[in-house]
Amino acid sequence: MRTEAWLNRIWYEGRPPPWWLRSLAGLYGAVTAVRRDLYRSNLRRSTRLAVPVIVVGNLSVGGTGKTPVVLWLSEQLKGRGLAPGIVTRGFGGRVRGPQLLDAAAEPADVGDEPVLLQRRAGVPVAVGRDRPAAAALLQRAGCDLIISDDGLQHYALERDCEIVVIDGLRRFGNGRLLPAGPLREAPQRLRAVDALIVNGGEAAAVTGGCLLAQPFAMGLVAASAVALVGGAKRPLAAFRGAPVHAVAGIGNPRRFFTMLRDAGLELIEHPLADHARIAAADICFPDRNPVLMTEKDAVKCGRLADERHWYVPVAAGFEPAAREALVELVLRRTGLTKSMDGEVQRG
Repeated sequence: MRTEAWLNRIWYEGRPPPWWLRSLAGLYGAVTAVRRDLYRSNLRRSTRLAVPVIVVGNLSVGGTGKTPVVLWLSEQLKGRGLAPGIVTRGFGGRVRGPQLLDAAAEPADVGDEPVLLQRRAGVPVAVGRDRPAAAALLQRAGCDLIISDDGLQHYALERDCEIVVIDGLRRFGNGRLLPAGPLREAPQRLRAVDALIVNGGEAAAVTGGCLLAQPFAMGLVAASAVALVGGAKRPLAAFRGAPVHAVAGIGNPRRFFTMLRDAGLELIEHPLADHARIAAADICFPDRNPVLMTEKDAVKCGRLADERHWYVPVAAGFEPAAREALVELVLRRTGLTKSMDGEVQRG
């Protein structure tokens, strides 16, 4: 966590990066450019599936709200009669080969985000470092389109539609590539994507050279907390009036804490590293105050929890016009339509 805090001061708080970080950033940029050019020139082959692929990714490391967008998009497409599946790398899990998740999937094996997606989305989820192989499992399972959670920079899997999610408050940080800054690619990459979603802040002010006429504005919506033991629900307002512990092991814990404060809660903050392996000491405190955590952290805490522990699910929120426009854009890019008899067709 100390290293992460030091990097965040450089990336987002104006502290100058040391020369060796700048040198590593130059090397990183050269390597990623060569890798991208290998795919563009067909010296390395991308795999084209028989079903369309939508990539939901970001330019920066850390939390931007990408996973809630994946959940929202899968729900919207299911609501239109399609059968989406979700593919993800499975960061932090022990499993290396492609695997189709079932209800018994454990975060230690496949990673925390895949388990969250599997529990929330209600669609098939596959993990694997080999994304084309993992996506192929979804195709064989009957999915008629694939949503890739992350993978914007992983060109081994061909895609029909690219959606980038940007943190509207932190934006591009200091604008430098890793590790001198938070960026995996330069903002000019946005010129090639199909849709840009800005999570919080002023959407119109975040363009980064993107040629889109208008980014889609999004906010994260949270209204209740869910007990880890028993599954009871309580409105966030019910936790007002006394301090609560807030635990967040995500890319941007500050966003979670701000959301709870905006709901009127008094917090004792416990930021953890992204994808942290959580121990009892991280969530069990000497007092009996409630403990609120992110849903991604909660999937790792079932065996550690008691009646004090709650998680706060969030959902991506769009204005109705933006919601319809974004879904129509995705359907247009993927060439998917529904015939009168309900059959999925490619245009």
